[in-house]
Amino acid sequence: MSRPVDLVARLASLALTIACAACSTPCAAQDPSAVVANRAAAVPGSPLKYSRDIRPLLSNACFSCHGVDEASRKSGLRLDVAARAYAPADSGERAIVPGQVEDSELVRRILSNDSSEVMPPPDSRKTLSSEERERLRQWIAQGAPYEEHWSFVAPVKKVLPRVTDEQAGWAINEIDRFIAERLGQEGISPSPQAGRLALLRRVSLDLTGLPPTLSEVDRFLHDESADAYERLVDRLLASPAFGERMGQIWLDLARYADTNGYNNDEERTMWLWREWVIDAFNANQPMDQFIVDQIAGDLLPNATPEQKLATGFNRNHVITTEGGIFPEEYRVEYVADRVHTTSTVFLGLSLQCARCHDHKYDPFTQVDYYRLFAFFNNVQDKTVGYNSGAPAEPYLKILPQRWQLDQAALAARRQSAGEAVAERLQGVDERLADWEKSLTAD
Repeated sequence: MSRPVDLVARLASLALTIACAACSTPCAAQDPSAVVANRAAAVPGSPLKYSRDIRPLLSNACFSCHGVDEASRKSGLRLDVAARAYAPADSGERAIVPGQVEDSELVRRILSNDSSEVMPPPDSRKTLSSEERERLRQWIAQGAPYEEHWSFVAPVKKVLPRVTDEQAGWAINEIDRFIAERLGQEGISPSPQAGRLALLRRVSLDLTGLPPTLSEVDRFLHDESADAYERLVDRLLASPAFGERMGQIWLDLARYADTNGYNNDEERTMWLWREWVIDAFNANQPMDQFIVDQIAGDLLPNATPEQKLATGFNRNHVITTEGGIFPEEYRVEYVADRVHTTSTVFLGLSLQCARCHDHKYDPFTQVDYYRLFAFFNNVQDKTVGYNSGAPAEPYLKILPQRWQLDQAALAARRQSAGEAVAERLQGVDERLADWEKSLTAD
């Protein structure tokens, strides 16, 4: 028992940042080219960074022939990994010699005017601008340092930037300070603070998914206290709608539905798990415990009914009631669904590729995939009969906690009523006998 729990605890630790980000307010979609442009915009005079300034260029122009895919790789040159990029290619030339531009074959090729040598080759229909070529040359001159992908780098607490007296008037929290620093570097002034009504509407939609009521508008606009906004936020966080708003995002991530999703799309009773999620957000349950309960709540020592209920996270997959299926085939598909969902939600990674082969872009092998698969392979799903309407086993019979309290109150009332009836019935047999005797005496 302890080993699976330890595994899940480690998974929860890795997943914490990703899960928090997943439950934040969704951002508007961005143009991918704009994202690349933003990442490639280094502050003038600062060292070039591989992830921000170089990787997008190589990915766009070079990785299709010199990347992770061994089948399409040419000349034995791989540019996405430092050790391979620094090593001699099949020709014996070294594409990148850190700090030595003249000895780096990559620089010679991207600057060449010979169509038989220039990279990217003309028939690839990929090009590098003059600015991009110069950026690659400067990066190699600076030592060509590679970096791990940002998502695999442990977060490090940064020193808060200093702010000017002018910025101090609006840079009131830590995030504001970093924004102020970058705005100063770009010579941009911040937008003026939004009006109170706009702030109210924004925070209400963010935290509850609902626009403010007329009474809430009046209350906030007439609240002249210095902490009016903070108290507004506290009220919204205390609202049941907060858990519903946050829960909505989590339910989508967990592929929640009230039906099975296949052929007849029959109903299933999963709303108890939905209510558990909403209650967890409203109770401000610690994120690590929120994760552990859902992945392995039933494996915890002395697991409560609610912790077992939380594992409904892994029963939200589609279920078929189609006739003529091979039960084992779909049982395996259900396990694979749990692997894919768990990795996507908690690790921010898709492991589907590793089901058939080592992942080409992420550091996961096929062995890693089936190790995680083995963890979920312990659940013995039972096939549901065709159009039977029966719930898919195994399932849990449970009352929500608030109903348990109501049930206890009803049980107390029932006992009290029973005692009252018993008191009224005391001596009834004797009285009945006396009455019967009185009838015969007449």
